Amino acid sequence: MLFNAFADYLLLEKNYSKLTVKAYRSDLESFQNFVKEEYGSKSIKDVNYPQIRTWIVSLVEAGISNRSINRKISSLNTYYKFLFKVGDLQQNPLAKHKALKMSKKVQVPFSQQEIETALLALDFDDSFKGLRDKLIIELFYSTGIRRIELIEIKLSAINLSKKTIKVLGKRNKERIVPLLNSVKETLINYLNARSCLSEINDSEYLFLTKKGVKIYETLVYRIINDYFSQASSKVKKSPHILRHSFATHLLNQGADLNAVKELLGHTSLAATQVYTHNSIAELKKVHLKAHPRSKK
Repeated sequence: MLFNAFADYLLLEKNYSKLTVKAYRSDLESFQNFVKEEYGSKSIKDVNYPQIRTWIVSLVEAGISNRSINRKISSLNTYYKFLFKVGDLQQNPLAKHKALKMSKKVQVPFSQQEIETALLALDFDDSFKGLRDKLIIELFYSTGIRRIELIEIKLSAINLSKKTIKVLGKRNKERIVPLLNSVKETLINYLNARSCLSEINDSEYLFLTKKGVKIYETLVYRIINDYFSQASSKVKKSPHILRHSFATHLLNQGADLNAVKELLGHTSLAATQVYTHNSIAELKKVHLKAHPRSKK
């Protein structure tokens, strides 16, 4: 197996993040285990497309979403392309594969009232946990950063005098996000509480658990879900919905699409335009209310 060489290729040549490389490796190892159990093969280089189809069918029958299956296939396809590039494979068995169809899910953002309820009406005390959770919600909503970007924020990335935070986005692309005055105040209060922790292991990171280690993805998700379960009846309550709310509310208030694109860290406008459907609905309301012929 050339998994280690492939990982180096993704990190050094493709500039993928360590988290992305870890996900690729996990997908490949999962497929390798499948072909070993089903066909007794120790190498996924020797697998043909019908065998890959059998794997895909097994994933569908296991209840895995088409989106997740497509991601796993993409990992495998990237690996095969790498093997072909280095001369270790004569033909890519996935060369003519077509991705599974995915239904487009409409992400429903929180309303501005739901955000205000979560930030103002819910019980954020002045403890370390209360200040940390409040800062997490405020940062998600005021900057639109991704969950992994929030987790990876380091103290060295914060500039209180300029009211900015340096964020490391996808493919290790850095961007600067601005801080609102209210968020800066919460940040200062949190830093004071953080400095009083009895033990700090991951000292370079901004967000820590009460035990002084860097926060993790499931904890961040649980924080958002717990607080917004008290403020919203929406089925999905996640960090991504806060990111979605950030973009939608900015666009509703007339923000430039290119500016929102930069704030979100998107590489193309197409990725940002998925957030415009709600702003268009808002524009229709304004148009209907303001146009002189709307009452006729």
